[in-house]
Amino acid sequence: MVNVIGLGYIGLPTALMLASHGIDVVGTDYNRNLVKTLQSGHTTFKEDGLDELFHRAINAGIRFSDEYQETDIYIVSVPTPYDRFSKKVDAKYVVSAVEAVLKVCLAGAIIVIESTVSPGTIDKSVRPVIEAVGYKIGTDINLVHAPERIIPGNMVYELLHNNRTIGADDRAVGEKIKKLYAAFCEGEIVVTDIRTAEMTKVVENTYRAVNIAFANELAKICRYDKMDVYEIIRICNMHPRVNILQPGPGVGGHCISVDPWFLVGDYPHLANVINEAMETNDAMPAFVLHRIYDIMKEKGMKDLSRVGLYGLTYKENVDDMRESPTLQLLESQEKHLGYPLKVYDPLIIEDVVEHQYHNLDEFLEDIDFVVIMVAHDEIKKEQKRLENKIILDCRNVIEGAEVIHL
Repeated sequence: MVNVIGLGYIGLPTALMLASHGIDVVGTDYNRNLVKTLQSGHTTFKEDGLDELFHRAINAGIRFSDEYQETDIYIVSVPTPYDRFSKKVDAKYVVSAVEAVLKVCLAGAIIVIESTVSPGTIDKSVRPVIEAVGYKIGTDINLVHAPERIIPGNMVYELLHNNRTIGADDRAVGEKIKKLYAAFCEGEIVVTDIRTAEMTKVVENTYRAVNIAFANELAKICRYDKMDVYEIIRICNMHPRVNILQPGPGVGGHCISVDPWFLVGDYPHLANVINEAMETNDAMPAFVLHRIYDIMKEKGMKDLSRVGLYGLTYKENVDDMRESPTLQLLESQEKHLGYPLKVYDPLIIEDVVEHQYHNLDEFLEDIDFVVIMVAHDEIKKEQKRLENKIILDCRNVIEGAEVIHL
């Protein structure tokens, strides 16, 4: 039996995927309401293909509990927040999960850390916890790091098809966990050591963050000299060794906007390019806000209450708001003016900010200036309804000669 610890955006799909491919799985989470929701036959967040996977796993016998199970394989997939000031990862949830596992696990159990951590976290934070209770690592307990590589909006597909990395102290243990993931993963699975596995996950997201920062800086340069950044990127990407990502209003989610800071926090005197790139990306929501002010001035518009932000999530077609550029923009705006901008997102049902709308018609009726923060399919299909609006398209999805870009 495999006990998956943490049933959030990563842990739940992983548990469901294992169960639906013949593995005996119990999913554990300290949040009793979340567990009750799953036990009642409902998923806890929206994701393409997740409900179908959930029902397959239920039929296969997956169970959910708020208690840790007595078994020999654990997959720990709990959050790893970072401190915005120190830029260091906080491994307290991983440590707590491991401590709880040690109280119930069988001798020789394998603890797989799937949570994203900064390089060296398992050495600094996890091993001491195991050794403190008198267990010998490699005999009583085996450690593995198998970082996730999936993205909201495409989780089910990527779980099946993405390559994976397994880091282990012992090659034989690594191969055993490789076989476990190979029950569903069709991609290549590489076995290496734990420090390398920790580093590769962070480096992957850091590479993308630096690439996005370059695109964002390029957008500012092109706007300054009245050039089309999207056309320039399109032509440059025709080169076989060039792949520039797209500029945008900021970076959100819990990977690209967070993981690179682990390297900055751990190597503050070495990660200079990474630090500059992250500061560039983090400054984009405030940059968009100033663009709004400038455009209002150019258009002779004085009423900020007639400006609306389309999109609250951090990316298109998901209901995930973690580190959302829109929320960052609103936070920046509230520091300067007391009256917040209007906001609408078709995927956010609950009220999470002031002046939030839940109907596109009502939202458009009450604004003259729309800022496209997220490229949901809805706005692509309904873009004709934006006629006669001032449009700042931060995602390059709205067609028309009058559309304003970053």
